[in-house]
Order: sequence, then structure tokens, then C-alpha cells
Amino acid sequence: MSGEDDGVVVPLHAADAAPRRRPRPHPAGDAQVVEFTTPATSAPAVPRTPQRWEQRLADGLAFVRRRLEGNYEVDEFGFDKEFTETLALPALRTLYDKWFRVEVNGIENVPDAGPALLVANHAGGLWPLDAAMTSVAVRVEHPNQRFLRPLAADLLFGTPGAGTLARRSGATLACPADTDRLLRAGELVGVWPEGFKGIGKKYRDRYELQRFGRGGFVRSAITAAAPIVPVSIVGSEEIHPVLANATTLARVLGLPYFPITPTFPWLGPLGLVPLPSKWYLEFGEPIDTTGLDAADPVAVFETTDHVRETIQATLDRLLAQRRSIWR
Repeated sequence: MSGEDDGVVVPLHAADAAPRRRPRPHPAGDAQVVEFTTPATSAPAVPRTPQRWEQRLADGLAFVRRRLEGNYEVDEFGFDKEFTETLALPALRTLYDKWFRVEVNGIENVPDAGPALLVANHAGGLWPLDAAMTSVAVRVEHPNQRFLRPLAADLLFGTPGAGTLARRSGATLACPADTDRLLRAGELVGVWPEGFKGIGKKYRDRYELQRFGRGGFVRSAITAAAPIVPVSIVGSEEIHPVLANATTLARVLGLPYFPITPTFPWLGPLGLVPLPSKWYLEFGEPIDTTGLDAADPVAVFETTDHVRETIQATLDRLLAQRRSIWR
């Protein structure tokens, strides 16, 4: 999804490239200073390298041709690496680099290879962009440029267009079956266990973690002997501050909540634009799950509680260090 396509520089042989030089003495009084000049006709012509935009245009046309011909691959979950690299990541990196100006710490805690479960706090109001920004961070900041496979609610996959884009970009349904299969395949899996309780909570409750469900993600990690990496995200609560929830309208529309923010629905489509808050992502030290029993409810509960407390403590520390919402 990222990469530079510079042209190829063709080196010249030394015998051909080095022109004959002749000294040109300066006027009298400056005899010790010698200036070298090069005859204009002595150097062979250097082949013109393609301009960057020309190379990108050629790559784009090749991408379209492969799409039209059906010459591309997706995995069993619908993940399309070429689509993600060519379209999804460049678009999201604009938000990541320019709009939210994301700063990342602890990326070395994400394993270089093999399965791991990344567990993070959830927020966003209208757009839960924390999953997307975490995926970009793992891809562009990790030394091995790994892909993150986010788990998403069935509401997303039931939305025309959005569900297809999510699957193409690596997301899959938040259910134990898909989680187990991805971890067994050695993938990095991202989960936001607060769910709609997290992204729909009011601004006054920002950065106060909601309940982490029944610990299903912990059972999956234990079953796969995969480490759990706590991820703490600061900045996502401010992109669409939820002031109220129109519960009646949400019920009519079949939505889990309908947020009222300072800009939505008052500004119409403009109210959908996220505010440019400054984001911080911190990946905590992995929590080892080997030796735990997935069938032991006490072990599952204690591990779930440990993950939640770790994320909350990190959020509190990051908030205390933050100078401003916007920088």
C-alpha cells in the first residue's frame, strides 16, 4: 500500500563518463589557482529516467488491467493484499500522517512473526477509525511490515459497500471461529472488545473503558498459544465527541445508537468529517498465554481483567502527558 517508484539510474562506465579536462589558468597574479572546464560535447547522453508520475500512472493502469482480467488473489476471508497496498493504505495514510499525526510507541512489542492478538480500547462516535489507524501503524511502523486482521461487528458487513471494502482490506467477522482460524494461520488479529459500548459512549465518559465482554478473545488466544498485546489509543475520543444518543431514532433505523455530536447532524455531510485530534498509539508488552486453560473460567476472567487494567493504566498515563487535544 505504500512505496516509492523511482526510475532506474543507469551508471556509465568510468572510461566513458569521465571527460577529458584541461586546465585554464587564471590571469596573472592567480597562477596557483587552477579551474577545470569540461567540453560540452565530451559527455555521452544519459538515458532519461521515467518521471515518478509516469511510473505511477503505468502502475495504476496495470492494476486496473489485472482487476478487469480477474488476475488477483484473495484469501478465504476475502483479504486482497494488492487492493490494500494500492488503494486502502495510501488513502488511510493521509489521515494517519497529516490529519491525526499519529505517534507510535512500543511497536517492538508486536511479534516479528507468528500469531498474536492485539486488544485495544474503542471509540470514535460516527467513525470508529481506531481500527484503521492501528492497522496502518502495524503495517508502516513495524520492521517486518506485518498486516493486521481486524475483527469487526456484523453490522459493518451488512452495510452495502462498506462490508466489501472492509473484507478486501483484511477485516473479518468478530466471532470465535474466524479468530481461531486466523490465529492458527499465524496472523496478527486485532480486537476492540468494548464494541458499540465503547464507540457510542458519551464524551463525558471518554477514556473510561467499558466492559470487555465475556473474555472470548482470551479463550481464542489461549487456544492458539498466542500472546496478547494491549494497545492503548489516545485521540480517538475527540474526532466525534458524542454529546447525546438519539435512542428512539436509533431504534427506528435499527442501529445500536445514533450519536449527536457538535457537528452532526447539524452540519449535514460536513458533520461527518472527523476533527483533527492528535493521536497516540502505544503497544504494551505481550501477555503470555501459554500454560493457561481456555476451559478455566477463572483463568479467562483474570487474564481479561489484566488486559483491561493494563490498557486503562496506559491511557491514564498518556492523558496525563498529553499537552493538548490538538497537538
